[in-house]
Amino acid sequence: MSNRIERANSQIQKALQQILHFHMNDPRITPFVGVSEVKVSPDFRYCKVKIALTDGDYSKADEVMGVLKKSQGYIKNQLASMLDMPHIPQLDLVFDKSMQNAIRVEEILKGLDIPPETEDDEN
Repeated sequence: MSNRIERANSQIQKALQQILHFHMNDPRITPFVGVSEVKVSPDFRYCKVKIALTDGDYSKADEVMGVLKKSQGYIKNQLASMLDMPHIPQLDLVFDKSMQNAIRVEEILKGLDIPPETEDDEN
């Protein structure tokens, strides 16, 4: 990936974080909503944005994603005012399930009955 795309990904991610935390006045968008990853296409026309819920309450995921998708025009206008880019990319907002999957794997691992290793097992 080129430095130009990486720099754009970073700038867009920071700007989106600011918009979500300081500019959105919707109470359904909590401080526990974050941008986990941003991937801009090489032509800077499209941008895939992964949204993560960091509080572990995934029951709100559909509601939060609905609010964000309805607010895409506002978010894109805010991005345009914050970024110095000739073209603001079309945003594709998707829910990031990696945190949810990691919690599920951890729960499964805790449920396994694995006896502790002893020194006799090493020989």
